[in-house]
Amino acid sequence: MIGLTPGPRTVPDGPVDGRRRPHARTYATLRAVPAPSRAVATSPFVEFDRDSWSRLAATTPLPLTDADVVNLRGLGDPLDLAEVDVVYRPLSGLLQLYAAATRALHQATSTFLGERATRTPYVIGVAGSVAVGKSSTARLLRELLRRWPQTPRVELVTTDGFLYPNAELERRGLLERKGFPESYDRRALLRFVAAVKGGAAEVAAPLYDHVRYDIVPGHHQVVHRPDVLIVEGLNVLQPARARADGTSSLAVSDFFDFSIYVDARTADVKRWYVDRFLKLRRTAFAQPESYFRKYADLDDVAAVARAESIWDAINAPNLVQNILPTRGRATLVLTKSADHSMHRMRLRKL
Repeated sequence: MIGLTPGPRTVPDGPVDGRRRPHARTYATLRAVPAPSRAVATSPFVEFDRDSWSRLAATTPLPLTDADVVNLRGLGDPLDLAEVDVVYRPLSGLLQLYAAATRALHQATSTFLGERATRTPYVIGVAGSVAVGKSSTARLLRELLRRWPQTPRVELVTTDGFLYPNAELERRGLLERKGFPESYDRRALLRFVAAVKGGAAEVAAPLYDHVRYDIVPGHHQVVHRPDVLIVEGLNVLQPARARADGTSSLAVSDFFDFSIYVDARTADVKRWYVDRFLKLRRTAFAQPESYFRKYADLDDVAAVARAESIWDAINAPNLVQNILPTRGRATLVLTKSADHSMHRMRLRKL
C-alpha cells in the first residue's frame, strides 16, 4: 500500500460550545420521507440521488463549522460544509436510527435469555480505494456521531496499524504488496474488533506512522468501551478465508453492524492519487524522517511518472483484485463524481 496519506489532524473530543446538539425527535424526519422514485421493487437496494438523499433529514441539525471540515478533510479533498450538509448530515441521522434499533434489539434479546443487558458498541466499517476519500468520511462520521447525545463516545481505528512492520513484510517478500490482504496481521485485527464488540473495558490497537511508513514500536491506541467504533481501511469488507478443509473462519466484517463503501471511477481515483502525490512533495515527503524523502525533489514530470507507476503497479491491482469486489457487501455505497462530490447513494434494504 502506497497510500501516501498524512496522519489525521487532532479534533476536539466534545461538542463545540454554542452548537446545538441533535435531538432524538429529529429521527421522525427520516421515517417520514417517501421512498425515492428510483427505487426498484425487486432490488435488495434502494438508490438515491443527491437531492432525494439530502431531504431525508431536513430538520436534523448540522453541528459542524467550516473550520471543523477543513481540519477533517484529507489532503487534496475539496470537501466543504455544503457537501457535509447534503451527504453526511442525513447519514449521521440514519446511523443513529440503526444504532438505537440495535441497542433495543440487544436489550430485548438479553431479557429473553434472562441475561443482564450490557452495552455493546455499534461497529461501523468504512472501505474504499487509496485516495478515494474514505479517511475523510470516517473522520467526519466520528465527529458527527459524537455530537449526538446518544453516542458521545465514538472511536476511530484505521487498519493501517495492523499492517505487518516493514521488516516483517520485507522478510516475507511483501513490501511491494503493502496494502494487499496478506500484508495485514488479520488475526490481530480480528481479535481487536471481537474484543471491542464483546464489551472489553480496554482494547489496544497498534499505531502506524504515515511519514515513516511503518508501525510505531511500543505505541498503541487504546479504545475504552465506546458507544460506536468506526473501523476504516482498504480491505475491511473482505470475506472470511476458506480453510483447507473447506470451512471458513470469521472475517472482521462479521462484527460490523453497518458498513460503508466509498466509490468512484477508477480513472478519477488515479487522478486524485497523482494530485495528492504532487502535494505531498511539499509537505510530508519533505520531512527528513519521511520514508518518501527521495520523492520530495522530483520535478512535476518525474513526480507524475513515479506516481502513475506506483498506482499502476500496486494500488490499481489491489483495487481491482481485492477492494472493488467487496463493494457489494456494503450496507451503503457512496459514489463520488469526478469533482469529489457524492452523486449517488445505494442503501441495502433491511
